[in-house]
Amino acid sequence: MQARLLLEDGTLFTGKAFGSEGESAGEVVFNTGMTGYQEVLSDPSYCGQIVTMTYPLIGNYGIARDDFESIRPFIHGFVVREHEEVPSNWRAQYTIDSLLKEYGIVGISGIDTRMLTRKIRHHGVMKGMITTSNRSVEDMLEQLKATRLITDQVARVSTKSVFGCPGTKERIVLVDFGAKSGIVRDLTKRGCDVVVVPQDATAEQIRRLSPDGILLSNGPGDPKDVPHAAAMIAELLGEFPIFGICLGHQLFALACGADTEKLKFGHRGGNHPVKDLISGRCYITSQNHGYTVKEDSIAGTDLIVTHINNNDKTIEGLKHKTHPAFSVQYHPEAAPGPFDSSYLFDDFLTMIHSFKEQHPRAPRQAEIVAARGATASHRGEELAYAKK
Repeated sequence: MQARLLLEDGTLFTGKAFGSEGESAGEVVFNTGMTGYQEVLSDPSYCGQIVTMTYPLIGNYGIARDDFESIRPFIHGFVVREHEEVPSNWRAQYTIDSLLKEYGIVGISGIDTRMLTRKIRHHGVMKGMITTSNRSVEDMLEQLKATRLITDQVARVSTKSVFGCPGTKERIVLVDFGAKSGIVRDLTKRGCDVVVVPQDATAEQIRRLSPDGILLSNGPGDPKDVPHAAAMIAELLGEFPIFGICLGHQLFALACGADTEKLKFGHRGGNHPVKDLISGRCYITSQNHGYTVKEDSIAGTDLIVTHINNNDKTIEGLKHKTHPAFSVQYHPEAAPGPFDSSYLFDDFLTMIHSFKEQHPRAPRQAEIVAARGATASHRGEELAYAKK
């Protein structure tokens, strides 16, 4: 079956359909990873986007249950040069075609993905539409130009209820803005007691969980579309150690008074070089984001830039001057990509240990007794006033 990809500037690509039949619109982006297409498909940060893979052969090792980064894909379309219909891999349980069909996602293959990528790099990301219908190009273009991209991606991909991944060590509250499973895996293999909460959890709700630390996850879209999250972070800053990843990094910056802006075509792939300004070391990182923290907005805040992108010098890491809080723009959990930066989870736990030593908590029993005493004293004052 024929499929077509139309960009908002009128560029039309005609290829072969795979996955689901139908029509879907979204922001057209590209990922430069040579492997890891299943992790890309299941990364919630791609919600609302039509993803183009720059590596030409996709589907050759199939789909395996253990490689999912979320419960289901959230992308709005998949674009590849060559779609391999019969995978060759002992781990494969089914194909990309069957995965996309299961979740109603339209795919297109057989187009010049190199040309498409160069166009996006030159002009920036733009709206696009994949269709398997026979509608006229004029009709499609008119609809595409009138289409407004979604802005509620975080609410769509976040968990709707609190759930836990039990552990015996530090309790980490993971705020799910579209968290990848790799984050939970890195925490639980370190023995952490992970409690995952929805993206709209309030500061008070998080306090009631008695966390040792708070991790702000990755997620899709513009950080300014979730202002309640930045307000929550600002309220908890200094009260608990905080670690932000990707969207969590941008929200941390907004909470501290910095600003964010949209990149021309974003960073998406597993080979982005990042320089640690403290050690001078360069790390190869996995990235997936379309927004960045504005460099000139850091002045006047209590933030310090700790990492920069070696390609375009954008900010890749921040640290608070006085509070136990830091963040990175890239993905230390990788999946897909290199595991060079997984040490950041250990740094987070070290920060938690240091904070607990410097700020020992009174036993919970002491808090209960103090609260009861304050209540009894208040009742005594009320009684004395009534007798008067």
